[in-house]
Amino acid sequence: MNFYELKAFSTLARTLHYGKTAAEINLSPSALSRIISRLEEEMGTILLDRSNRQVELTPNGKLFAEFSNEMLEKRLQLKTKLSGEADKVSGTLHVYASVTACYAILPSFIKALSERYPHIQLSIETGDPAAAIQAVREGRAALAVAAIPEDGLSYLETIRIKRSPLIYAASKDGPWTNVQGSPQDIISSVPLILPKTGLARQRFDQWTKSRNVKPIIAAETEGNEAILAIAQLGLGMGLVPQIVLESGPYINQFVEHTAGNSLGYYEIGFIRRSEIYGTQSSRRIQQAVSDILHSTDWTLEGNKQ
Repeated sequence: MNFYELKAFSTLARTLHYGKTAAEINLSPSALSRIISRLEEEMGTILLDRSNRQVELTPNGKLFAEFSNEMLEKRLQLKTKLSGEADKVSGTLHVYASVTACYAILPSFIKALSERYPHIQLSIETGDPAAAIQAVREGRAALAVAAIPEDGLSYLETIRIKRSPLIYAASKDGPWTNVQGSPQDIISSVPLILPKTGLARQRFDQWTKSRNVKPIIAAETEGNEAILAIAQLGLGMGLVPQIVLESGPYINQFVEHTAGNSLGYYEIGFIRRSEIYGTQSSRRIQQAVSDILHSTDWTLEGNKQ
């Protein structure tokens, strides 16, 4: 085995997804599969359970992932010492964020990070905001941007930086631009595109149940961008945070309809583990992130909405 193969396995152990891993290390999925097969043959054991749709580490796979991470960490430490940059914080920071977060929230953080710690590289995984918290808890990301529940998150540190109401978005070219009435009237008469999971869906389900309202659900999907893509086809109105329309390419493509105070606001911010953990370089990166998060004035925006 070589360091490239260890890097491939370590990345796959973190993402548990062949396609994402292959893209991250610039390989085809078939080439990645051959690397894993060679490692399993060399180790004489099965490292990954491929029986389900989702890749899972076997017990021996978890041990090998620890070994891979340790060897990669030692290689990085040696390389840093030999280059005379032992005092510089370097390595890869894994971040999970939605496409909207990449537009609206991450730029100021990335600017601060690159100015203070130019040797830290970013690896950003984009996806459904509802999966951000789990990504941090599983260790796939050291930092995530997501909606923060009102009562916070156990064992995780949260830093709230923006407030945004939930709204219904209708395509300007669709049939739902002039919808009138109360939120209750709207959801009982207009087809809706809803998130499958997450805070917005939880609030929506609780509200409709408490008022015995039966919504017309045209589609359910993952991610706010997917919701807007379907809403833009005129199939219904999408339930999204207003920030999704304010940031990125959607600002002039939709009409907003209020969701009312019943669904409340999204408070969006950074999420990370409360404790510093992992290898030496990982701990130094996490401390650097903590320094930036706690030394920056993240004035909560959107209070007047």
